[in-house]
Amino acid sequence: MTAAPSQTIACQTINAGDWIRLSAQRFGDRDCFIDEGTGTTHTFAQTNERVNRLANALAAAGIGKGDRLVILANDSHRYMETLLASMKLGATYVPLNVRLAAFEIQNLITASGARWLFASSRYVEMAAQMTTRDQSPLNIIAYESTDTPATGPADITMYEPFLATGDTTEPGVNVDDRDIIGLAFTSGTTGLPKGVLQSQGMIKNMVMACLLDYEIGPDECRYSAAPMFHISGMAMIMMGVLRGYPNILASQFDPAQVLQWLADDRLTGCFMVPTMLASVLDQPGVDDHDFDRLQSIVYGAAPMPPSLLRRAMNTFSCNFIQAFGAGTEAGLQAVLTPADHRRALDGHEYLLTSIGKPASNVDLRLCDDDLNDVPAGTVGEIVTRSDMVMSGYLDNPEASADALAGGWFRAGDLAWMDDDGYLYLSGRKKDMIIRGGENVYPIEIETVLFEHDAIKDAAVVGHPDEHWGETVAAYLVLEPGAATPPDDELAAFCRSKLARYKVPTDYVWVDTFPLNASGKVLKRELRSPHTPGTSLED
Repeated sequence: MTAAPSQTIACQTINAGDWIRLSAQRFGDRDCFIDEGTGTTHTFAQTNERVNRLANALAAAGIGKGDRLVILANDSHRYMETLLASMKLGATYVPLNVRLAAFEIQNLITASGARWLFASSRYVEMAAQMTTRDQSPLNIIAYESTDTPATGPADITMYEPFLATGDTTEPGVNVDDRDIIGLAFTSGTTGLPKGVLQSQGMIKNMVMACLLDYEIGPDECRYSAAPMFHISGMAMIMMGVLRGYPNILASQFDPAQVLQWLADDRLTGCFMVPTMLASVLDQPGVDDHDFDRLQSIVYGAAPMPPSLLRRAMNTFSCNFIQAFGAGTEAGLQAVLTPADHRRALDGHEYLLTSIGKPASNVDLRLCDDDLNDVPAGTVGEIVTRSDMVMSGYLDNPEASADALAGGWFRAGDLAWMDDDGYLYLSGRKKDMIIRGGENVYPIEIETVLFEHDAIKDAAVVGHPDEHWGETVAAYLVLEPGAATPPDDELAAFCRSKLARYKVPTDYVWVDTFPLNASGKVLKRELRSPHTPGTSLED
């Protein structure tokens, strides 16, 4: 007798939106979000109920799988509730950098195709002027009330009354690992920035990899100084949602406040980019505390000066972890572990300049342009395979194919590997500047500078900076017959078209640019040590 063919029954996937429900079952009375900005604290059980109410209110308004929700807001428990509700519905959240100029934000809203926008009170007036792709007013949900009424055509709904219209039952939407739940925009090089399609599986695996490699325990209380519109900030907080420990949330990074939390033993750990860590170390009285409860500090997103790292390690006497990765597109790629940092202090100080070894469940290689492996000690491009890689770029199949050529993700980061397997960055293939944890692409700034009547040619590079990691420097060639404009005029011109962190702080006038045989500017020569001009940094 022939046996009947076996049948495979698929089990429904646990999605990242389920984590708040599962943690509410395990740790219902434990604090989940401690929101210093609003002065409120919600337990895991309370947070899950609020998330369900929001998800069901959105569903009643017609929001479902694949629909896009833009978020233009500072960090808060309401921001996280919006992310979690979106995850439960299988909708796609679109977090926008609040530091962008209004025209940049409008371009991204148009590209996203979203019709709904959540906003902090300080951005409601701006959001009210925005429109959808078909020029219709947005549906805006304001997180807080504002004394200044919005004057645009948009329909403004207050968050708390809207949330109260939903019930507390679980939405029960099946979200598959391949479903797109995040759409994050990169900084643009030409035209619009690229929209990164982030799947449910990508977000899940990134958070779990971070928990493993950062050695995070269940009885912690942590703070992320990276804002939630960055994937690193969101992932840091989602670790607590999954692991069941509280996160302190703040609308803005305040180094004095962070030092107070550390000194009062409220925090077991935090994430900061190097500039933020430097700001905390520069606070008065930082050396007067023992920081007994502090277990670990995670840093990344920008180059870390070894002198700053040594100072931080001596001051805080806790574990340090460096996180490296093309987070928006490829999650965590390499980690310098606490053991590596201790080894550095024990006679192997060169390790403080390393980005570590490949992260857990990451296949990492250093390759030439043809994806051939380069020998140890030779500079190559970092390429990775993992379950943390994006699904591609929004409406951009050519860029997607280039970034994922051969099944490996390529961000253009260059590095070399020593005989022990440690990686050391050598630069970025596409000349990207990282200023204080923010990615800045020179072409975007050069395009703006070209619009100035006095500028004949422009080249933008990053200059090393002890505080910011890198600052933006513009090398300029004067238009014949034009008067040289002062630096503050150029800065004001750039600020009218760019986010403030993209505005150059140095303006260097030259007669000509160094060129290669093909007529391309040799930017590596412009990056040579120089005497900076007047800094216009606020």
